Amino acid sequence: MSPSRSDRNFSDYGTAPIKLGNTRRRGTALILVSSLIFMIFAGRLVDLQAIKGSELASAALDQRLRTVFLPAKRGSILDSNGAPLAITVAAKNVTADQTMIAEPGVVAQALSPILGADADILASRLTGERRSIFLAKEVTPQTWEKISALRLPGIFSEDTSRRIYPSGELAANVIGFVGAEGTGLGGYEFAFDERLRGTPGKATFERGPGGRAIPTGASVRVDAQAGVDVELTIDRDIQYVAQKAISEAVESAGAKDGSVVVMDPQSGQILALATAPTFDPNFATQTAERDRNNRPLTSIFEPGSTSKVMTLAAVINEEAATPYTPIKVPEVLRRGDTDFKDSTPNGTLRLTLNGVLAKSSNVGTILAAERIGGKKLSKYLKKFGIGQPTGLKFPGESHGSVPEHEDWSPTSFPTISFGQGLSVNSVQVASVYSTIANDGLRVEPSLVKRFIHADGTSEQPTAPQTTRVVSRDTAIQMRVMLESVVGEGGTATNAKIPGYRVGGKTGTAQVIDARLGGYSDEVVASFVGMAPADNPRLVVGVFISEPQNGRYGGELAAPVFKKVSSYALGALQIPPTGSKAPKLALTFGG
Repeated sequence: MSPSRSDRNFSDYGTAPIKLGNTRRRGTALILVSSLIFMIFAGRLVDLQAIKGSELASAALDQRLRTVFLPAKRGSILDSNGAPLAITVAAKNVTADQTMIAEPGVVAQALSPILGADADILASRLTGERRSIFLAKEVTPQTWEKISALRLPGIFSEDTSRRIYPSGELAANVIGFVGAEGTGLGGYEFAFDERLRGTPGKATFERGPGGRAIPTGASVRVDAQAGVDVELTIDRDIQYVAQKAISEAVESAGAKDGSVVVMDPQSGQILALATAPTFDPNFATQTAERDRNNRPLTSIFEPGSTSKVMTLAAVINEEAATPYTPIKVPEVLRRGDTDFKDSTPNGTLRLTLNGVLAKSSNVGTILAAERIGGKKLSKYLKKFGIGQPTGLKFPGESHGSVPEHEDWSPTSFPTISFGQGLSVNSVQVASVYSTIANDGLRVEPSLVKRFIHADGTSEQPTAPQTTRVVSRDTAIQMRVMLESVVGEGGTATNAKIPGYRVGGKTGTAQVIDARLGGYSDEVVASFVGMAPADNPRLVVGVFISEPQNGRYGGELAAPVFKKVSSYALGALQIPPTGSKAPKLALTFGG
């Protein structure tokens, strides 16, 4: 019997029977799941909006913020009249955000002709994930304007500066130079680097999609503080004449190098400090290191006969002799185990002390020095500043040396008395003559006139130290004796300046060769003088190392002295005194 309609299995029709109890349970489950999902999303929304909203907003802002450093303007270096010797001009560093550059090759092709850089190299620097990378440093503002006009995404600039030296080689060895990072690497650029460079600032700004600053966006700025200007005692015009004169003399003599020092003996200020060969600080890295040295301070040598001024001044100051004291000078003088002679054989000479200086007699100087002894001579050498710092605090300065008296050998005293066995730099020698010119009062040399702050206020450097070396009367007598060197019968007639009284001393000092363990055939030819001799306002020292054409200070250095001094006297409006030089006897009779 077939089942009734009501008894048939619904599975026969491929459909499960609907049970009201299951439906209710499934609906409830769906509601619960939906509620759970809603609660999760709601919680996440609350987390994002209420709890982490500020954090995420801050992170998003950080992505849009860019911080650039604002370099401080480096202080200028000026001559004594305010003329610029080293200045800083505005420049731009070109940078890139690699993450913003979609087509490095295209951007590189656009930048290549403007920057003068290889497109392939630029493309490689534009590729990657770095947020900031340099493409070019210290380009001119005009160059950046050309780049900015292209509106290239991811290409930025930052303010910087570039150091330039308007007068090129002029006083380069004093000024020094800066490196690629703007840090002083030589001369006073190095010595005063901390004061010159100032304090950098920084600026943070919000940028839009193209990398450009949003005018109304977030920004913070801390301004940079400019560096201090350094005004030197150097007179640019006198420096130019001195530099030109020594350069020509070095070339003419086929010399290794040469230096000129021009000083005001009353103030100790150095008006010119020239050396040749020199360099152009605008292209410092393209020059030899030896040409970047400030030789008048960094190179030392035995002074030779220019040192006799100290010896004879000491003798006079100790009242052991006067300019008229007769000194019988033999052709050969034996001291210790050494025979001492003058450079030119003359037989026995009958010289006054003045004649010993005028004729530059080594033997006569030894005999004069023996009147006071080595201990006193050593004391005077140190008071004159030999072996002592000049006070200039110049990087790499060599102080020279003089042995302690207790270390002198039997031949030390005679050799030191006429300028061997001790070493000096050029500024020290000029300072010795400035001491005589300044009535026996040594004023420490100076190269810095003042510091000028960004607000216009001035700061004076520490006042130079002064030392009484010899009496005023001794200094006056020495100046008259120095005039005999330039006068008839002296060794420096080439130093005469028409209308002016001039005094000075020649030197032809042998050069030590460490390989030989003694002196070579090379010399340092020098002349140091003053004008007007009876009221000195100017001291000029000239030093020419290892000349191949000529040998003596009177023939090589004295003409340079004349050229530089003649100009400086006129430029400084120093008139002749109008008086005539007294004539002191060089020899004695009988």
